[in-house]
Amino acid sequence: MQGIISHFRGSFRRKSGHQLIIIVNGVDKKESAAPLIGKTAVWTSPGKEKKEIKGKISATHGNKGAVRVIFERGLPGQSLGEDVKIQ
Repeated sequence: MQGIISHFRGSFRRKSGHQLIIIVNGVDKKESAAPLIGKTAVWTSPGKEKKEIKGKISATHGNKGAVRVIFERGLPGQSLGEDVKIQ
């Protein structure tokens, strides 16, 4: 399953670097996003070294099927708009 990183979770002034909001392809309701809680999301960095940063889906976000993911490390700003694999 694929998803797209939408933005960092946070308030107007403070952003949390390791919590991100992900829009999952094919999910458009809060009820259909609920079974994804607890699954793993993996972001692969571009470049020669293809590092993988893993995170866990912790909750839904809003009513349109977005989910909140807590990654083990903070993600760089270049990750916004990139694809994420959900396993």
